[in-house]
Amino acid sequence: MIICKSATILGKHIVEFQKNGATIGFVPTMGALHDGHASLVLEAKKNTSVVVCSIFVNPTQFNDPADFEKYPITIEKDIEILEKLGCDILFLPNVQEIYPDGVDQLLHYELGKLENILEGEFRPGHFQGVCNVVDRLLAIVKPTHLFLGQKDFQQCLVIKKLIELNHFNVATIIVPTVRESSGLAMSSRNTRLNEADRKKAALIFQTMTTMAEKIQMKLELSSITAWGTNELNANGFKTEYISIAKANTMETIENIDSSESMVILVAAFLDGVRLIDNLTIA
Repeated sequence: MIICKSATILGKHIVEFQKNGATIGFVPTMGALHDGHASLVLEAKKNTSVVVCSIFVNPTQFNDPADFEKYPITIEKDIEILEKLGCDILFLPNVQEIYPDGVDQLLHYELGKLENILEGEFRPGHFQGVCNVVDRLLAIVKPTHLFLGQKDFQQCLVIKKLIELNHFNVATIIVPTVRESSGLAMSSRNTRLNEADRKKAALIFQTMTTMAEKIQMKLELSSITAWGTNELNANGFKTEYISIAKANTMETIENIDSSESMVILVAAFLDGVRLIDNLTIA
């Protein structure tokens, strides 16, 4: 595996691959890799001829500085994982490489309602930070295919919007969420949970599954979200939101429409660790 810390050096490798007609699969990450990330790399290997993975903990998408400081860093382990998976190139830039002019004068992206609901409401500025880093990474890597995890459902829609705004010629492939045997969605933040809380965190998926069953029974949606919130809060969570929304727009659904694809979205704190998850309903 080639490791590049410089965008210039990475660009030279990409040009050589492109000369030979290679398709470039890109998996952007913030490190602390787990099986969810591995599924993205493996999907990229199946669909493209060269796989590029980036590890960069992006400071501009953290609205809470303490959260940024606590984000797990496991570079040596991550490199070992990527080598075993057969990743071709690891892009490992520092902040100066991604933001040569600093982080005070960032670009602004017109994201519409997506920026101000759910994750956008509770993490102001988060999606602008995401767009700034992904914009720069796409311009550097120049991939033909971009691989994203469904766990960050709203972020996937935001990045699709960014690609549309900037006319990037890249196919976006959303890979299903990988879960632990308990149902807990794999996340780098899970490393901050102790063993007891890790078991308890599986209740998020269990709650969403029961909510989906209640939706199929055509119960009132407001009562379903209220039940889900009460279920989590009664078991030690601090719920930020539970929403039943249209899967393509994130617009909250008031009444069940069988023609609409829906998604249940949850964000909740457990012992100070913020966890998000979602469950789609066809």
